[in-house]
Amino acid sequence: MELPTIAAPGVREQADAVADAACHLYDTVVPWGTGAPGGWSRTAAEDAAEAIETTAHALASIDPGVELVLAPVHAALADLRRRLGLAPADPLTADGLPATPRTVGNPRRTRWVRALTPPLPRQPPSRTTS
Repeated sequence: MELPTIAAPGVREQADAVADAACHLYDTVVPWGTGAPGGWSRTAAEDAAEAIETTAHALASIDPGVELVLAPVHAALADLRRRLGLAPADPLTADGLPATPRTVGNPRRTRWVRALTPPLPRQPPSRTTS
């Protein structure tokens, strides 16, 4: 399948914003390293997983076959949620596809529970120069 060179109104801008946000998130997380205290929180990890899931749902709208290609992404994110002790996302079928397609335009507006915690001051790990 060959995609057109021009996207529907707003699609390019939103996709660009998602890509920029992902790069900024990566740049923010990397200095903390693996397992460093203060890097990831439960809410931040859930938000990042939800962003990937929602982006995969959006990409699945390109063509019916794309949903099958993205099935491993949904399965991997379900495993990630289990490993981190996060609430499960959409249930998956035996094929690894979401059991029910998303019907809500913006899933973040429909979250039923969200733990609110006060923001803590965070400082990146000190970098010593030699």
